[in-house]
Amino acid sequence: MKKYNLKYPRILGTKLVLVTLLLFSCEDYLDKAPEADITEQVAFGNFISFQGFVEEMYNCIMDPNKGGAWNRYLFADETLNNYPYPFDNGNYWSNEAYFFGQNVNTTDNNSRTKRIWEYAWYGIRKANLALEKLDQEGLFQGTDEEKNLLRGQAHFFRGWFYFEICRYWGGMPYITRTLSPTEELTTDEFRRLNFQQTALLMADDFRKAADLLPDHWDNSPSGQATLGHNDDRINKFHALGYLGKSLLYAASPMINEEAKGANNFDGALAQRAAEAFGELLTLADQTGIYKLQPWESWTDNFWRWNYERPGGDEVIMSPTIYDRGRVRWSTLGATVPSSFSMNSGSNAEVPTHNFIKNYRMANGLPIDDPASGFDPNDPWTGREPRFYKDIVVDGDRIHSASGSDRYAQLYNGGFHRSQINPPSVTGYYYKRYSPIGPDFSASKANGLQAYIPYLRLADIYLMYAEAVTFSDNGGPKSTSSNYSMTAVDALNTIRNRGGIPNLEDKFTGSKDEFFEAIVRERAIELAFEGARFCDLRRWNRNDDPRYLDKTAIDFNRGADGKPINLEERVVIRRAAEKKHNWLPIQVGFTRLYDGFPQNPGW
Repeated sequence: MKKYNLKYPRILGTKLVLVTLLLFSCEDYLDKAPEADITEQVAFGNFISFQGFVEEMYNCIMDPNKGGAWNRYLFADETLNNYPYPFDNGNYWSNEAYFFGQNVNTTDNNSRTKRIWEYAWYGIRKANLALEKLDQEGLFQGTDEEKNLLRGQAHFFRGWFYFEICRYWGGMPYITRTLSPTEELTTDEFRRLNFQQTALLMADDFRKAADLLPDHWDNSPSGQATLGHNDDRINKFHALGYLGKSLLYAASPMINEEAKGANNFDGALAQRAAEAFGELLTLADQTGIYKLQPWESWTDNFWRWNYERPGGDEVIMSPTIYDRGRVRWSTLGATVPSSFSMNSGSNAEVPTHNFIKNYRMANGLPIDDPASGFDPNDPWTGREPRFYKDIVVDGDRIHSASGSDRYAQLYNGGFHRSQINPPSVTGYYYKRYSPIGPDFSASKANGLQAYIPYLRLADIYLMYAEAVTFSDNGGPKSTSSNYSMTAVDALNTIRNRGGIPNLEDKFTGSKDEFFEAIVRERAIELAFEGARFCDLRRWNRNDDPRYLDKTAIDFNRGADGKPINLEERVVIRRAAEKKHNWLPIQVGFTRLYDGFPQNPGW
């Protein structure tokens, strides 16, 4: 009989693992190593052991900014560092620390070993194997509800890991079975598809998952064993969110141009995406399981003190937590000033001035609108509330200790601009995941927990607005067929939560005008969450001149503390061409077989 090396990664606690260990007698457990081979019947014969197998897929989820001592994960126009990003110079072969690794270890708790490419393919194989074992007659013994949970997770993860691969490298063969090491990869099954074709197959998996999974595991009989610890377990909301997201990506101009030669939205696919988001938002309204975080606790989406898990009521999917201490030595280490003994290392990840321009004024108008009241000689006064939550400017207090460096000195020649190593190269810091401020201290930093959401409800509202607008017969004042909120209303929901008024009518008169408001809103609300690079590419805007220059702000500090002699300076112009829509595939993988070609231009 085939045997399996079955391991139980720690995802949400220890309840499931402890129950699993109780299946074996103490004597048997002492006689055999925890990783000893066990039979197929033990591995897949009941819900608890089968779930242990499924949970290795959770341990294949990349934690975006913790894959190295610091991991580059923002590849658009949002940030700069004290050394050039390879992507900015057009070197898309770099950043292996984010995309590629050396091997796969699904049982360690080290976020620094996790990568996208290898772990996603490994997870896809795990999902296929799980589905095959569920269909194997006489193997799994359990309730229909248990079988649905296992099958739903497997369908979700197969679709999700494909989405993670394809959003960077483009369409792939969609493998739905486990492969033999000796078989020939010569049939149409192994032919590369385009992204749109692959996304439709992802959507099938997400739809099946949504139909099988509960609203939340706490509300399912099988979830009672881990009651109160199920927030990270894949449920119907995850599946519906990625159903809509995969379809919206498939509908987007760059993807549609690749598939059909038309640099515009595919209305039919956008409509399907809008309906998936509408279904999710209806379910959220009915159940209250997920809801927008109130403005007073908006930062709970991103960070919490005292080792508390962030996410609040809004985050649907977060990275797996492998090691809580990595926040201190990775996220903080690269994004806070090195001037107050934070051991911040050799990186100084800071926001660009060009990106800062996206943040509106408090009256909700863009800074380039004549009616906004923006004063270019006093650029940081009167901005919208999210600006002050996200951005550190000259003169802001950045930690609680005494000393002259407790206030940001970001003017020309200032302490944080030129006298520390590394300095801020743009004249800013950002605090979405490193909440530097008057109450920040080294002791608080030790207990900080900060994670980049994969999916949260604000993103759903904004994607709904986009999908509805570009649906067949859609527009800013339209709704999906299954949800009453218009695209404009959805956008205003996020604006209002962020403390700014409704979008003015002059921005809702046409799809094109309204789309620019969506682009800006996504930039602000989803800043530094990794969405920008994918958004600009799928909209066919990655090489748009509006998003190429990455700039700094140079200035002196006046006697009143206000900036004077302000001058915007281009630090680097991103090298972005059509070929940069997809990342190059490592050469070794393109030589696996003839039907697996390199991406265009590489």
